[in-house]
Amino acid sequence: MPVTLPAGSDVVVETEVKHSRFVAALRRVDTPADAQAFLDEQRRLYPDARHHCWAYVTGNEPSERAERSGDDGEPGGTAGVPMLQVLRARDLVDVAAVVTRYFGGIKLGAGGLVRAYSGAVAAVVDEAQPRMLGRERLDLLTLDVGHDTAGRIEAELRGRGIPIVDTAYGAEVTFTLATKDPAHLAAVVAELTAGAGELEPAGIRWVDV
Repeated sequence: MPVTLPAGSDVVVETEVKHSRFVAALRRVDTPADAQAFLDEQRRLYPDARHHCWAYVTGNEPSERAERSGDDGEPGGTAGVPMLQVLRARDLVDVAAVVTRYFGGIKLGAGGLVRAYSGAVAAVVDEAQPRMLGRERLDLLTLDVGHDTAGRIEAELRGRGIPIVDTAYGAEVTFTLATKDPAHLAAVVAELTAGAGELEPAGIRWVDV
């Protein structure tokens, strides 16, 4: 199951390798633009640092996934890619990692840099682990009911743990329901509406669980 951070819960961990300081920050981001804003923020926060290397993964469906990374002046492939590989290995989505390096005067070599940057991200992910949320793919379906029965049906649905993600009021009340088991939901709706209720597909949604 993919996992992510709750919004607004940045995690920061500092490590040291041969006198170089690596400040790793992890944030929930929903778009590449959010990831860029996070990187810009870290650069402003640590303006005197030599490098601000980064990696992010956004999008749940393979067709919409964006994965990017950058070395910010470190030798090519020694920082951003190893950072991204940690995010992939931990099955993280909608997250960005920025590792800020203060050079300690000792060169680490290509292998040392790979270990340092990947280790910094692994450390911050480990620190964030207790806060992580699973992400689940749910089908959305709409159900139209009369105003006279809407309150009872809503209470029954919520009582059975069925998420109602939207309610619209018009000639009828339209509930948008989320489920990972449409067949079970159809059976519940048939029971609650004496077979009169009809579910209509309304797309999918990834939700934090």
